[in-house]
Amino acid sequence: MAERPTTSWRHGIVEEAQEVAAGTLDPECACMAELYPEELLSATDAVLDAFEGELPGLGEARDEQVFAVVERVVLALNAVNDANNGGAFETDEREELCDYIDESLAEHGVDVTALTARQGLGPYQLTNKWRKW
Repeated sequence: MAERPTTSWRHGIVEEAQEVAAGTLDPECACMAELYPEELLSATDAVLDAFEGELPGLGEARDEQVFAVVERVVLALNAVNDANNGGAFETDEREELCDYIDESLAEHGVDVTALTARQGLGPYQLTNKWRKW
């Protein structure tokens, strides 16, 4: 099952806090909690909850229906990013979120490679039309 990016971000926060507490990481070098404040994590999880709720049955759906689901999740993530001054999702986060979307669709029977090819898109361009992060 695809792992939500927020799960790994939360794990990184905990791991970093443990390193600071153990004295193996200088507190001035700790940045995970600042990069991923709880408000960002909660808002991102709410978007991903809604996305996951739309996944069942997409394997049999028309391309337009799949793209509509992708559009909704991307636009909602754009809103989360905008609410965080446009800097919530940088390169690493963007890649993780895009991978998560692709993997989640694939786990529900969507052939993402074929879907994008039918639309004249490359294999990693599923979210590009709407993504601002």
